Amino acid sequence: MFIATLAGIFKFEELPEKYGPFVQYKASIEDKTIKEDEKIVILNVTGTESYHVLFIDSYSNIAEIEKELSEADTKLNYSSKKILEEHL
Repeated sequence: MFIATLAGIFKFEELPEKYGPFVQYKASIEDKTIKEDEKIVILNVTGTESYHVLFIDSYSNIAEIEKELSEADTKLNYSSKKILEEHL
C-alpha cells in the first residue's frame, strides 16, 4: 500500500506547471471542465513519481476521498487527512 501526502491545495489558475498534466489527465477521466477558481488538491504518492489529483468540490466528506484512494491501493497520511477534513 502507498501513502499519499498533501503536496498542496491550489486554485486552477495558480496551479504550478509541473502538476498540469496530472490535473488534465484526471479531468479527462472525469469528463470535467475545470473552472479557473476551482480548488484542486495534489497528493504526492510516496514511493512513486506520481500525484493523485482531487477536485475538492466533488467530495462531500473524507470517506469519499479515502474510498477513491483505497481503490488505487493508497492511504492518506494522518496530517493530510486532518487538513483535507477542514476543507470539506
